[in-house]
Amino acid sequence: MSGICIGIRRETKSYWERRVALVPEDVRELIADAGVEVLVQPDEKRAFSDSEYEAAGALLAENLSPAQVIFGVKEIPEEQIEADKVYIFFSHTIKGQKQNMPMLRRMAERRVSLVDYECVTDEEGRRLVFFGRHAGYAGMVNALKVYGERLQSEGRESAFTGLRSAWQYGRMELARGALREIGRESLRGGGAGGEGPLVVGFAGYGHVSQGAQSVLDELPVRELAPAELLEPDVRAGLEQGVVHKVIFREEHLVRRADGSDFDLQEYYDRPELYESVFGEYLPHLDILINAIFWTERYPRLLTLDYLRRSWANGKLKLRVIGDISMDLGGAIECSVKTAESDSPCYVYEPGTGRVLDGVEGDGPVIMAVDNLPCEIPVESSQTFSHALEPLLPGLLSADWSRPFEQLEIPPEIRRGLILHRGELTPPFRYMEDFLKARP
Repeated sequence: MSGICIGIRRETKSYWERRVALVPEDVRELIADAGVEVLVQPDEKRAFSDSEYEAAGALLAENLSPAQVIFGVKEIPEEQIEADKVYIFFSHTIKGQKQNMPMLRRMAERRVSLVDYECVTDEEGRRLVFFGRHAGYAGMVNALKVYGERLQSEGRESAFTGLRSAWQYGRMELARGALREIGRESLRGGGAGGEGPLVVGFAGYGHVSQGAQSVLDELPVRELAPAELLEPDVRAGLEQGVVHKVIFREEHLVRRADGSDFDLQEYYDRPELYESVFGEYLPHLDILINAIFWTERYPRLLTLDYLRRSWANGKLKLRVIGDISMDLGGAIECSVKTAESDSPCYVYEPGTGRVLDGVEGDGPVIMAVDNLPCEIPVESSQTFSHALEPLLPGLLSADWSRPFEQLEIPPEIRRGLILHRGELTPPFRYMEDFLKARP
């Protein structure tokens, strides 16, 4: 590995993007222990300063051409893609996302090897380097903040009035401290606000959901089983001063259309056999946190048709949807646009289809920031970089000029290799149709 040069690119996709794939601490170890040369593009807004990278032994360089492997976080503009390089970043291409196919075609034309963090997994398919938990952290803080603002707009008191967005705290410990204070000083005085007991539902139970739950757990929390939520006696006995948390798994979201028993593996393999039953639970939620992986093969959690009917007849008390997964028009069909951190939400009006920025309107508020880990960039970058670091020796010592079949790289990296020298690798050849399709 000694003698190889790597690059860390400046993130250009969003003003809010301050994260980095490799933090100075891990860069220092690479340079000292493995003799790697590290080039870092200067960036005034990055969460770690240029001087911190220089102190770690890296060189500031606008031009990353000498680097064989280039690390980033988000998508790269087509004109910045250099030929014959190894790139590693979140490409957001594996679902055939139309907006990123030109970038992928350019990479193929330029004989690039592309490793996507999203697909770097262990042998059981579990992701190894991810920001999901941090998305959950920030998303939960923001959803509670928006909930407080919504109640205030309705002339109702809320314990969460005055809570700030995650990015305004800067560090999660400050946000967690604010929630602990709310739990001590406000909730114990009698409810989460003028509306009575607060019920928060979590669709999903993976890293994103776990992160969001850990934030909510800073408050006085009682967990309910989904089935309990459907029992009138349980709902009538919900405690004041306690936030009620409900975690929904696949078997709570869908049922087999023919009425036979639910089978998780069958649902993954043949979701067309299943239909959504989540509407049974939605009328009893104040806040919904969407933290599921979704593609068009699967039933939606919340359809526009259901929302129209249920909102019109007053069936829903749902005030906020924290759509952390954020697939436009996806599992939450009324998530019709993304939002920025300084303006994180909008109201979708089921009756008119209008979308109104802010928290006021005749419909649920959608917290729709699609890049939530950016709001806590230092912590999220450190966790990500430390998870990536053990995989680097095998990635950086590889001879990337060799054919795919002869390429000696860690199996975790191989699973994430979408392109090798411009060709789709076997697990990703299904994407050929996406690449051929033109807008």
